[in-house]
Amino acid sequence: MLERFLVPEQDRVYVQNDRMHAATNAIFSKMGLSAADARTSADALMTSDLRGCESHGVSNMLRRYVEWYGKGEMNPTPNIRVTRESDTTANLDGDEGLGLHVLPKATEMAIEKARKHGTGTVVVHNSRHIGMLAYHAMMPMEHDMIGWCVTSGNPLSMVPTFGAEMRFATNPWAWAIPADKEAPFVFDVATTQVAGNKLALADRIGAPMEPAWITDTDGAPVMEQTKLPSRDQYMMLPFGGSREQGSHKGYGFAAIADVLSNILSGTAAGFLLPTQPQMLNHFVQAINIDALTDVGKFKSDMDDFLRGLRETKPAPGHDRVVYAGLPEAEETKIRLKEGIPYHREVIEWFESIREELGLEYELR
Repeated sequence: MLERFLVPEQDRVYVQNDRMHAATNAIFSKMGLSAADARTSADALMTSDLRGCESHGVSNMLRRYVEWYGKGEMNPTPNIRVTRESDTTANLDGDEGLGLHVLPKATEMAIEKARKHGTGTVVVHNSRHIGMLAYHAMMPMEHDMIGWCVTSGNPLSMVPTFGAEMRFATNPWAWAIPADKEAPFVFDVATTQVAGNKLALADRIGAPMEPAWITDTDGAPVMEQTKLPSRDQYMMLPFGGSREQGSHKGYGFAAIADVLSNILSGTAAGFLLPTQPQMLNHFVQAINIDALTDVGKFKSDMDDFLRGLRETKPAPGHDRVVYAGLPEAEETKIRLKEGIPYHREVIEWFESIREELGLEYELR
């Protein structure tokens, strides 16, 4: 994570993973989730925090989920059902369930289809937020498979290149590819110039926006460093920022995410979906490596590839070259040992919601 998004040292409160997992699990259970779904949902958020992706961990997301459950905008006990299926594909109705525990079921189905037929693709409609996409994309790796995940829907936040109206959510993509001895390649990115939830982190610690992250109210890219305006005073840009810097590429990826997640699942483009309650649709695919090549050779070749990347001579002013997934794997080891650094405001929220919901857990 960029330094600007890290919790300032003076505001850090370190919490061990097992304590925060227990607290998060208790809150999900109180919302009415089954024991299995609460555990899976807590796993998803804590995996995000352990990997240093606080934007999609408990800090930002859990309080939103509690709010949405309180408003009746999510179904804690969804009846997930298949609406269309073939040997290698399926379409699931998420029944307004939180994607943290809905999408793993879709991913498990994709894995089983890939085990039998070489690949499995499952789309989910009528669902909600899925958290960090890498959590779902990484599931097939445990079965010597490549995972791919996309999500789209609303709320809207991104303009198309040259646009003055929001037409996309952040529409992220994630791929996860196993290796042998090297940390796996895990690439998880929004199609906006910066992930939307990272703006909330930046706002919490007072970090400025960089040029070409956001637009003004007319859709013109803001090309100087600035404080984050109020939510109705900006829109987000596709990755690339301005057309001269390649924003048409981010725009294109966002559009494809809309097609794969929304239109292919049988709903409609994200900007045509109802905004209350928020609706998100998902796409997940598993590719069985053994169906295409020898697994052992593939992993060995991946090791050679990834080692070659991290051993690349660094440019002046840089200590090393990394690849997607390596810093997160290293951070996980550190945080499992030393604890996860949360902002003191986050800890205060956990303590207040504990009293409000009548729960019993201790973070420290």
